[in-house]
Amino acid sequence: MAELFHRKIERSSIGFAIAIVAAASVGGIIEIAPLFTIDGTVEEAPDMRVYTPLELAGRNIYVREGCYACHSQMIRTLQDEVERYGPYSLAVESKYDRPMQWGSKRTGPDLARIGGKYSDFWHVAHLMNPRDVVPESNMPAYAYLARTPLNLNDLSQHLAVQQTLGVPYTDEMVENAARDAYGQAVPDTDFASGVSERYGEATQVRAFDGVATQVTEMDALVAYLQVLGRLTTAAYQNTAAPELPPEPVE
Repeated sequence: MAELFHRKIERSSIGFAIAIVAAASVGGIIEIAPLFTIDGTVEEAPDMRVYTPLELAGRNIYVREGCYACHSQMIRTLQDEVERYGPYSLAVESKYDRPMQWGSKRTGPDLARIGGKYSDFWHVAHLMNPRDVVPESNMPAYAYLARTPLNLNDLSQHLAVQQTLGVPYTDEMVENAARDAYGQAVPDTDFASGVSERYGEATQVRAFDGVATQVTEMDALVAYLQVLGRLTTAAYQNTAAPELPPEPVE
């Protein structure tokens, strides 16, 4: 009976087209309908802060290098996940991510709470040659990031695009994006104070790659990794450890 139905509908181009539209509509409604309740499902996080220009640049490098293909940024509510990685991920923690990096593939560990877990030196050594830190790692080396100067010229444009998407960057932040990125990675300059003024005193300002004379892509990526899970304390509010992990040792 089903075979006869398929033969009949496949011989009618109009009927077949209508069936395709109907099937696609059902799937579309299932995906779109939850968006109408998004305001009720995203948690409140009054202390949520935005990425600094340097951290945003690091995030762009993270996406460019395909890190998301092997690392998720979503800790599930399962007990073993929480015990291994920390408090489970909340939707609000990714509210400023375009696109979000939740993912599901874990060739490597989840990175949602990696910020502050290891020192800058550890991250640099790991990115230079992962086997030096984790002998069994199959992660490729990214030593060239330490030799590649970060392009500061287009950071204002990146912030401006995020601003149009609803991320609360001010016009002052957009205008000073290049200076703030430089100041965050080269702390002994006049630009460093502006970073804390615009992004808060908790902003990490230091030479992330260990070299305080230039800003490299390594600086940006390490700055991004060190802030993962630290943009808000919302995930820690209902746990036994309501505070963020301590600042990493440089």
